[in-house]
Amino acid sequence: CCGRALMLTIICPHCGPRNQIEFRSGGEGDRARPVDPSTLTDSEWAEHLFMRRNSKGPHRERWHHSSGCGKWFALTRDTQTHRFVPCV
Repeated sequence: CCGRALMLTIICPHCGPRNQIEFRSGGEGDRARPVDPSTLTDSEWAEHLFMRRNSKGPHRERWHHSSGCGKWFALTRDTQTHRFVPCV
């Protein structure tokens, strides 16, 4: 609209709706850290650190309200519409 970039609004469960610049993404919300990373090969560790599903549609993400309350929380974001839905 009007030649201006639109910002996403993320709803922090603790502070309410805020501009996306207040947040940092924590990546996929359903991704478990390996129990003992020292047992992984370099290739397995690289797979864990850098490879993501990058699928279309809704998926769970972790977000950090770094410029607000400082809390971590999970949301479901639709990658096609960028709409957010709080996770329970």
